[in-house]
Amino acid sequence: MNQQKKINSLYIHIPFCSHLCAYCDFTKLIYNEKFASNYLESVFFELDSYNIDKVKTLYIGGGTPTSLNDHDFELLLKKASSYLDIDYEFSVEANVENLTDNKLAIMKKYHVNRISIGVQSSNDVVLQNYNRHHCFDDAKKVINKVKQYGFNNINIDLIYGYEGQTLTDLDNDLNNFLSLDVPHISIYSLTINKGTMFYNKHYQEQNQDDSRLFYDHILNKLRKSGYSRYEISNYCKPGYESKHNLTYWKNEQYYGIGLGASGYINNIRYTNTKNLNKYINHQFIDEQEIVDKNDLFEYFLLTNLRLEKGFSRLRFKEIFNYDLYEAKKDIFDEMIKKQLIQVDENIHLLDEGLIIMDSIILKLID
Repeated sequence: MNQQKKINSLYIHIPFCSHLCAYCDFTKLIYNEKFASNYLESVFFELDSYNIDKVKTLYIGGGTPTSLNDHDFELLLKKASSYLDIDYEFSVEANVENLTDNKLAIMKKYHVNRISIGVQSSNDVVLQNYNRHHCFDDAKKVINKVKQYGFNNINIDLIYGYEGQTLTDLDNDLNNFLSLDVPHISIYSLTINKGTMFYNKHYQEQNQDDSRLFYDHILNKLRKSGYSRYEISNYCKPGYESKHNLTYWKNEQYYGIGLGASGYINNIRYTNTKNLNKYINHQFIDEQEIVDKNDLFEYFLLTNLRLEKGFSRLRFKEIFNYDLYEAKKDIFDEMIKKQLIQVDENIHLLDEGLIIMDSIILKLID
């Protein structure tokens, strides 16, 4: 089990938001300037504690990093950019309503080269229901401005499957999102999680049949429009895969910094506290799990099989010292017959297999 390679990825969590979205269950807080300033001091302390070498992917997420005031936002990007290697991807998440000219200028100054924007819908009534504070016209203007600043690696998020949505509604969203002409689109089915506004209002998730119908429609439409699905929920034009997120999906190790952040270092998976007072007092890690060989096998399948390309049989053998296909040949041959999986140099799920990925993984783990 060889997992002691150099760690090339760093995630920093900024939990502050100017408002709370109705579906969101991430670690988040309403923005408070004093809390934010104290929080960044602790983030910098935690960063320094790891003696991090240069990294190839750096991702600042949230929450809403662009909810910070310009001074704190610049301090954060200045500190974060000091960890960048020569060949890097530096992503920052942003919301439409606070992605200002000043924020874009700061991002340019500190070498951000990928921006992920929470658009979520092109229907203004739906956006209001999500408790988003922008309309689709605002999103169009902001994305044009982002391009004018010279950023060409842009992701936008779309959420589908809200109550009452029709296939026509979904198609309108897809057409409007495609008109924005960005190279990466992340598309998620609405999930109702405990503690969210939607949960408290007893909203329901889309039923499985409709969800499958919608998913297939998205997949076919985006493929015809020049996008490739490279992960279950992520589509891009050639060369625009999220290198940082591929770290997670390839089950590689990474630093996780900030409130509620998760990391994976030297075969230990850890999760930071979600308590702001504890975090500001430098009590960072809340949970730790030592990953043994059995855990690693399970994590490896859970992450890598999300990818359209799956994983290399050779890479698997280097990590686990055996050939997975040969070891589970009967199971694989049955799934190959059913056109759920393909085995060549790589092991990867086909369209039908990705839909029932969890049950396939259970068979392979058993």
